[in-house]
Amino acid sequence: MTEETNTEDGRKRTWIDEIEVKSEELVNRVKALAADNKVKRIRIVEPDGDIALEVPLTYGALAGGAVVLAAPLLAVLGAIGAFAARLKIEVVKEETVKEDAPV
Repeated sequence: MTEETNTEDGRKRTWIDEIEVKSEELVNRVKALAADNKVKRIRIVEPDGDIALEVPLTYGALAGGAVVLAAPLLAVLGAIGAFAARLKIEVVKEETVKEDAPV
């Protein structure tokens, strides 16, 4: 799904990627996604479609002192992964589009 909004700085394009992972890959995959500065939100979706966890991210969310705050989140992810064999990660990304760039 892709959505575009206009801001003072230009247009922002937002899209959602869905990634299916095994439970043992969940924590490492979320860590890697959180390091990407285009990722704005991560949702962990259970096999039945319920959202188990939704995490809003900001630029550099896991940099510096925020790593201490991320440790409980990673423990929760490990616990969620223990209850399901396969989970889906919905990744909401955002980028600014220059005015002269094609849509």
